[in-house]
Amino acid sequence: MKKDLPVSLAGLKSSEPSLSLSPVLAPATALLEEAADLLVVHLDFAAALDRCERGCESLASDPGCESSAEVKCSLCIVGIQALAEMNRWREVLSWVLQYYQVPEQLPPKILELCILLYSKVKEPHVMLEVDSYWLRDLTNQSLPSYGTLMELHVLHVLLPLGQFVEAEELVQSCEAFSKEQQLEALRTISERRCRWVQQEETQSSPEDQPATVRQKLLGSVSRKLLTILTILRRALGSMLSHFCSSPFKKTLLAALILCLVVVRLDPAAPTSLPFLYKLVQLCHQAWVTVFSPLHKPPVQD
Repeated sequence: MKKDLPVSLAGLKSSEPSLSLSPVLAPATALLEEAADLLVVHLDFAAALDRCERGCESLASDPGCESSAEVKCSLCIVGIQALAEMNRWREVLSWVLQYYQVPEQLPPKILELCILLYSKVKEPHVMLEVDSYWLRDLTNQSLPSYGTLMELHVLHVLLPLGQFVEAEELVQSCEAFSKEQQLEALRTISERRCRWVQQEETQSSPEDQPATVRQKLLGSVSRKLLTILTILRRALGSMLSHFCSSPFKKTLLAALILCLVVVRLDPAAPTSLPFLYKLVQLCHQAWVTVFSPLHKPPVQD
């Protein structure tokens, strides 16, 4: 994905030597240093992710140690960065939860990183349920970073999803906010709500458009239909004038004479009268069918 994430990785190695290296912690610390080198220096993101996974698995036997928790958090931060660089950001949350089991146990740094990551890729809904579980936990509410994470949840998750009522309720009930912070947060929510409403109005459906716009659309359709009908009327008029012309009549007479010659019919013979009578009737019916009373040819004297 090649996007800078908000948590710096440059100080991971320098901060770890102060940790007490127990038999369980030493391999994980070495893997953390190696993963940071692969990520930052060598840009080998797949290898960095592999070292992070091996380091987290090595810490599974010592989950209660505070030092192990810090190393585990650092390993997950490097792993998140590696997944993001490989454009595998969709796997970040599930990858982290396999080492922390439930959202309430996520360290604040990792939760902050996930909120900002999914906000940057325009999918804040992924963090909606996870944040809710974490913020409702009583143990997390006593942490110094609780107010910061509440603010991130409101700004980067609830407001982009249009959940303004939920955001106002959280801000008003959050004891970690001072009065000034609450007022500032409520003002931000109100501004975002107005912007949201304006966008909804500009993206309204065609049925909600003003009457003038609908009239313009209907007027353009009517003009096109009128043009088509005019062209059809001219074409039919041209065909009728052609049928009523003198050359067409002469052609029809020649065809009748040719028919009589081909069938060797003598018009003066009594036996030919029924045939000629039916032929005249057919011609008359065809004439009446083709030429309506409005388009009868002019009568010549």
